[in-house]
Amino acid sequence: MRATLERAALLKALAHVHRVVERRNTIPILANVLLRAGSDGLRLQATDLDLEVVETVAAEVAQPGATTVPAHTFYDIVRKLPDGSQVSLEMGGERGTLVIRAGRSRFTLQTLPDSDFPDLAAGELPTGFTIGAADLKRLIDKTQFAISNEETRYYLNGIYLHAVDSAGVSLLRAVATDGHRLARVEMPAPAGSVGMPGVIVPRKTVSEIQRLVEDPEGEVKVELSPTKIRVSFGQVVLTSKLIDGTFPDYGRVIPAGNDKRLTVDRLEFKSAVDRVSTISSERGRAVKLSLTDRKLVLTVTNPDSGNATEEIEVDYESEPLDIGFNSRYLLDIADQLEGDTALIRLADPGSPTLVQDRDDAPALYVLMPMRV
Repeated sequence: MRATLERAALLKALAHVHRVVERRNTIPILANVLLRAGSDGLRLQATDLDLEVVETVAAEVAQPGATTVPAHTFYDIVRKLPDGSQVSLEMGGERGTLVIRAGRSRFTLQTLPDSDFPDLAAGELPTGFTIGAADLKRLIDKTQFAISNEETRYYLNGIYLHAVDSAGVSLLRAVATDGHRLARVEMPAPAGSVGMPGVIVPRKTVSEIQRLVEDPEGEVKVELSPTKIRVSFGQVVLTSKLIDGTFPDYGRVIPAGNDKRLTVDRLEFKSAVDRVSTISSERGRAVKLSLTDRKLVLTVTNPDSGNATEEIEVDYESEPLDIGFNSRYLLDIADQLEGDTALIRLADPGSPTLVQDRDDAPALYVLMPMRV
């Protein structure tokens, strides 16, 4: 194998693929990136057996061939090479080495045979549709924070992506929950997504998709089956296994009868929660909301360090109510809202609370209260 290419193009491709590689690997080949030089340029491929990223970059290929080199070391070498340099890759005279040259720099890396590199064969992916990159990123951005980290409930360790029919309108919906809070975002269903199987996209895959969306004006091709998903961003192709489990019936926890409406300035509310939570304990993080006519008092009490209160004017005309929430969860949801105001619909101190920008907003958040 012998190929030459621009350092910037190689670095960008390596940045995309090397993140998939785990720092600690019990299987040596999984620590490597596969390099395959051919008529279409240089193809880079990395996998952790659940997730695979492939990217092809333009290169002058003098001699086709393939090998694998340690991914993180290779990335660090290319990252430190001078801007604008041409990088030459060549299988060394000694068996099992790759020589990397750029200017006066020369590196020799140990390789492993490309024949040992696993291929995450996707098989048949019957459902396919194209979605705007900005739309896909929005579905992820608005729900990712609510993904559960609890490994025992593995079916909550991702985003549930599915198509629904709501009042005769076809929608593509993303949902995530950790049992304490729930995020649901929807958009008009892209052509080809109607009737797709409901799939749970794992947390690591979600994070990589989010990073790979670099051009919000572009379009992304999504193909899936009940067990795998493939997302194509131009020359970058991500393939991943899906979580094999059943996502819970989230519709049952979205309250329909919350009749107490609180409208509050979003930024003012967020700042007030942030300030009073400064003295909350790391374990508790509880903030009490005391609502009376057109007034909200936020209170945090920490037996070890003291207490804090702040009062803000709000639009609230129901009977007085005291309710507690995890301050971190309130701040996370406030960050996701896009409008100037937040609409919070409450029932009682022990029931789920609904948060939106406004009535019928495409993003909806459910938050379980805490005892305070």
